[in-house]
Amino acid sequence: MSVQLKKGVLEMVVLGKIADKDSYGYDIYQEVSKYMEISESTIYPILRKLTNERYCDTYLKESSGGPSRKYFRITRSGNIRFEELKADWKKFERIVNLMIRSDRYE
Repeated sequence: MSVQLKKGVLEMVVLGKIADKDSYGYDIYQEVSKYMEISESTIYPILRKLTNERYCDTYLKESSGGPSRKYFRITRSGNIRFEELKADWKKFERIVNLMIRSDRYE
């Protein structure tokens, strides 16, 4: 997947992971990296942006294997934003699929 395309969807993907369950940054990175090639350092600016825009908030949780971890939790406005992004994505996907349909040229 191209870098440009990934940049366009990562906010939605990260917000979706947080919507599924409260998570810490490295956990989110591991989940996302199962499906697309990204670096760990890609996730943290997105999390910072989502927090600054109040789409998620944070809390500390004790860790059994070390220091406390900063967890991210989706907010009400984050859920609304996630639904908007998903709707935009579905619309975009339909348009692209219409434009690249192979039977269109037959």
